[in-house]
Amino acid sequence: MACPFLRDVVDEEALVLRRAFRRERVFRDRLDPLAYHDDHLYERYRFSADGIRYLCRLLGPRIKHRTARSHALSVEQMVCVALRFFASGAFLYSVGDAEQLNKATICRTLRSVCLAIKALADVFISFPPHRRLCDIKEEFYRIAGFPNVIGALDCTHIRIKAPSGAHEADFVNRKSFHSINVQMVCSVISNVVAKWPGSVHDSRIFRASEIYQRLSQGEFSGVLLGDRGYGCQPFLLTPFTDPQEAQQAYNHAHARTRARVEMTFGLLKARFHCLHKLRVSPVRACDITVACAVLHNVACLRKERAPRVPPAMDWDNPAIFPDDDSGRLLRDQYVLNYFS
Repeated sequence: MACPFLRDVVDEEALVLRRAFRRERVFRDRLDPLAYHDDHLYERYRFSADGIRYLCRLLGPRIKHRTARSHALSVEQMVCVALRFFASGAFLYSVGDAEQLNKATICRTLRSVCLAIKALADVFISFPPHRRLCDIKEEFYRIAGFPNVIGALDCTHIRIKAPSGAHEADFVNRKSFHSINVQMVCSVISNVVAKWPGSVHDSRIFRASEIYQRLSQGEFSGVLLGDRGYGCQPFLLTPFTDPQEAQQAYNHAHARTRARVEMTFGLLKARFHCLHKLRVSPVRACDITVACAVLHNVACLRKERAPRVPPAMDWDNPAIFPDDDSGRLLRDQYVLNYFS
């Protein structure tokens, strides 16, 4: 039996090692969501501390409370509440538990921040983007040698809860779940149309959009790339349905170049998990989708850390409008001049 009055050498060595590797405890202010390191913030908010401060400066004039009465939330807290919901897609009460706030406060804060972000859509989402067209064409050309491309066009479905009312069936898509169908043009997101129910076809959304009118009037010198669900137009090139030899090379370059928009969809939904399913009304789902698109462009501009992207789902949408004769002629010229 060891003598209680003698020091154990092993215990002494353990104490020395413990003191050497001990980390000083840091007590952070719970009211300051930015009092954590960037890894912690990214996992919960998808932005670094500097990125969140940038958003606070942008949104502060629109969302700041006039007084601090009734323990009003700070701008930083409001922005972090919205970012946590966008990043996690959790129930509002779960976000409230994480942020130590009640559900009603979370709901009001989310709505306020969402509308403030949406108001900045014209600043961060514009077609063409805030770059020269020649630079955009060169970027797309480097992918697979497809010339004169100024954007890749497609639609993605955002799942929502079944809405109430007489128009509930309009939101059921071809995969038999409720959704809104959102059109985007990418390299970065340069156009968003988020207002159509899931049953509306991609090409119908495009024909009703402002960008279709601008392209058809010849406002831009370049073409978009779309899948087989769209009719071939002089400003929108689609792949051949039954390609021959030279046409196969065209289709291959077309698919690789157009994949940019599919990658953007995957990155957007991986960054903001709420877009996998929104438990809100269709109108609010559209607002949240536009807000996430704005935040995605902000994250890209600031070079925030990008999440891992899972494989995208191929919808294989059949066309409902025929190819335009001038569009088919231009497509044949592309094959002859660049892929023969």
